[in-house]
Amino acid sequence: MGPAYVLRVPEDEELLTYITRFAKASSVRLGLVLAIGALKGCKLGYYDQRAQRYEVVEIDEEVELVSALGNVSIREGEPFVHMHVSVGRRDGSTVSGHLIEARVFVAEVVLLGLEGGPELVREREGGLWLWRPGPRLG
Repeated sequence: MGPAYVLRVPEDEELLTYITRFAKASSVRLGLVLAIGALKGCKLGYYDQRAQRYEVVEIDEEVELVSALGNVSIREGEPFVHMHVSVGRRDGSTVSGHLIEARVFVAEVVLLGLEGGPELVREREGGLWLWRPGPRLG
């Protein structure tokens, strides 16, 4: 296991960009990311498996970052952060999905560096960037 980092993202930073820059500066090539906090707004994605593209859900309001879970991998030689989040609205409802963009009010992040790890590859033209599949079991 690699080093663990606990950090607070400055206000008005874009969350994914900040974590990516931090991972690069800290030489994290594989890691687990956890976060909580509050956002000034965000864009989430729902992946349409048939169309092979994300449908974007724009949330243009203040929301709680109830939970964020993701990973750091290497894509085309550079750290790449992939996160899924749940955000809470003022009325208590939540919205979840693939994080595309998030403007931070406050975010507390844990980045756990891991050893080794796969680089991301495209499964097929136009497809998602994914880890190489593990061996078939059974």
